[in-house]
This record gives sequence, C-alpha cells and structure tokens, in this order.
Amino acid sequence: MTLVLVVDDVAPLAEQYAYDLKRMGGYEVVTAADGRRALETLAASPVDCILLDLEMPVMDGLEVLRALERKGSQVPVIVYTGTGDFDRCVQAIRLGAYGFIDKAEPMPRVVHEIESALERRRLRSEVGTLRRQLGRETSLLGSSGPLVQLRETIARVAPVPSPVLVLGESGSGKELVARDLHRFGPHPAGPFIAINCAALPESLVESELFGHERGAFTGAIATRKGAFESAERGTLFLDEVGELPPAAQAKLLRVLEDRVVTRLGQAKSVAVDVRVVAATNRDLEAAIADGRFREDLYFRLNVHVVRVPPLRERLSDVPALADLFLTGTCARFGFRKKKIAPEALDLLMSYEWRRNNVRELRNTVERMIIAADGEVIQAEHVPADIRAAGGPAGPRSADGARTFQELKAEAERRIIVSALERHGWHVTRTAAELGLADHASLLKIMRRHNIRRTDPPVS
Repeated sequence: MTLVLVVDDVAPLAEQYAYDLKRMGGYEVVTAADGRRALETLAASPVDCILLDLEMPVMDGLEVLRALERKGSQVPVIVYTGTGDFDRCVQAIRLGAYGFIDKAEPMPRVVHEIESALERRRLRSEVGTLRRQLGRETSLLGSSGPLVQLRETIARVAPVPSPVLVLGESGSGKELVARDLHRFGPHPAGPFIAINCAALPESLVESELFGHERGAFTGAIATRKGAFESAERGTLFLDEVGELPPAAQAKLLRVLEDRVVTRLGQAKSVAVDVRVVAATNRDLEAAIADGRFREDLYFRLNVHVVRVPPLRERLSDVPALADLFLTGTCARFGFRKKKIAPEALDLLMSYEWRRNNVRELRNTVERMIIAADGEVIQAEHVPADIRAAGGPAGPRSADGARTFQELKAEAERRIIVSALERHGWHVTRTAAELGLADHASLLKIMRRHNIRRTDPPVS
C-alpha cells in the first residue's frame, strides 16, 4: 500500500488531510508535526510521497527539502501553503519539490497531484533500469559520445508503444536499434518480425504485410497471416520503408490509424496490437516532395525519431568493434584468435567507412583475418583501398550537424584510444607519450570520455 507522509505543525489540519487521503485515495498516511520529525519518519519508514507544509517552526519546509537533497532522497515531495506565498513555492520547486498546491485545494486535486508524483517516480525508475540494462545488454557496441546518446534515446523511447522512425546510413545498425527498442519495450516477450521492404516483389508486398485468404490471387493456395498479425503483441520492423509502393503505403497508413488489418480477399478486418518501428537510409522528406512517399504516412511513422550515427562519427569505437568481429569470425572459421597490431588499428580509425559503415568494417576484418598468416594482423594486411585513404580522418559536421564541442570530444577520444592501443593499454606509458603529468591525469580524461577496456588498464 502507498504510504504518504503529511508534514504540518497544525495537528487538526494534518489529521484531516490524513483522514481524507485514506478515504479518497486509499493511502496509508502518517503525520509529522515539524521538519525534524518528518526526517526521522523518513529514516524509519518506506515513505512513497510527502505532503509538506512550508511554514513551520523548528525546521520549515525549505530546510526539509535541502536536507532531502543532501541525502539524495528520491521520494517525491508536494509542498502546500496557506499563505499564498508562491515565490516560496517556486523556490521549493528549485530545491527538488515535484509540485505545489494551496491548502484550500479540493481533496480530489490533492489526490491527483500525489498520483502524478508517484507515476513520475515510477517512470524515472523504469528509465534508470532501462539505461542500466542498455549498458550491459545492448548489441550496439561502443562507448563514444554518439553511442551513449543513442542508448539514452532508446531508453527514453522504448517504453512508449508509439511508432518509431529510425534514420541512418546503410550498415550503421538500424536493425540493432529496432531490436533494442523491442527488447526494452512494453512487450519484450512478444515476437519481433523484420521485413525488408526493398526486397519484396511489388506483387507480394501487400500479401507479406497484411496476409491473404485462400484464392485471393493466383497461387494463393492457403490462407496466410501477414507480418502484422504475426507480430501481434510484439514489434514489426519495416526496414527500408521508403521503398514501399503507393498502394501498400495507403494500407499501412490505415493500419497505423485504425489498428486493424484486412487480409487480401477478406472482407472482415482483424484488430492488431503491434508496435511499428520503421527504418530508412533515404531522405523521406525529399521523397514526399517528389511524390514517392505519402506525407500523412511519414507523420504517422515519425512520432519518435532515432538517428543512428554513422561509424565515421564514432571512429573511437572502431577498436572495440574490430575486436568483436575478430573474436566472432575466428570462432566461426575455427581459427585461434588473432590480434590486430596498433598500426593496423590506426589505419582502420583513419578511414571514413562511408560505403557500408559497421557492416563494411566487419567484412574488412574478415578479409584481414584471411590475409594474415600469423597470429598478428599487421598494417600490410589492411585492404589496399583503406591504406590508400591516407592520414587521419577528422570528424565532419556537415553530415549530422554536430557541434564543435561534439567534434572536439570525439577527436580527443580517438587520440586517447589510439595511444592506449599502441601501448597495450598501459596507462603510465600512454600518459608519458601524450605529455601528461602522470597516469592519474590520463585516467581522469578516460573517465570523462567513458573510455574503458574489458580487461582492466595497466598502470
């Protein structure tokens, strides 16, 4: 049962609030006559919400809020006042209070405020849990700034069942984002159905998405569920959604608006509960201008937009990705795991990967494994086109409209990762090469850029 603490030095008023909250909200309620007793109650009882008077002797409401802030308390606080001094209420909000009400407010409004505060606390807890899970379980490997921002976006969007539009270049990891949205979404145990719209023959698009009845067209020898029905209580991932023909776009819009699907050859509609995640590497707004994509469908799909950064915006993640592909490919081929020399990694981090992003890196690592006879992959085993690309590729702002600070942070992060790789992640030697005062200075920079290795760094 929800436990509410009412803090007020006027005992009759506190008791009346306690009575009304029990009657109208079904809460268990305890009272405290001043701020100090309130803090003692909090220390002894699992309080879920606090209703706090601001004007009290001994310790007033603002002092209580400061004490809660120092303790790092996450219990939501609603302040109330009978003086009409709303400047103090605003001050209370700045100190962390969820909201404020007047003592003359009707009790239904008070109950509503408490419910809102409890819901906000629950959502914050869920987002925090999702962020921790994403850090441990996501298949999106990397700890660069753009990847951290992407995970935070997924954590915010995943619990909401609205459609999501994932934007990103080919090979950047759009399906991995869709799978994380499903994994951390409302129905992770439900099915995840992936459809590549660009790979479907135009004559079969509607059958694949919406299903068909037996005899609906030549070759329809049996009734078949479409992707929407197959993804019931789960997620439907529509990759390359910009390639859908106009007729399929119109039907998709109706499904999104009405949440019903009609099989080809069937008169009756079937209700569906499906979270749609669409992805594209094309400019849908340009396609709308050209008449190739419906504007109303675009606005139904982009309720939430998640942008996947291209690999060239997070080149400092290349060593971690290369090691992942190295381990997996060697295991698949039955080889003893090889190592990539620092000079080879420098070449990989100097390339922009514009043709196919992470997928291109994975294919390159496989080619390097085959090219290297020994246990160490050297610079000479890096494909010639990557070696020919030459010196360091600086981050560019034109592609993703990144700020100067973001570009600077990624460039600094790449310099540190490259130096650490050259010295086998020996922190003291790396610090000396970079001209830093000591290894503590380098560790501070590593923490700031979230640079870490699976094995602990060597001092």
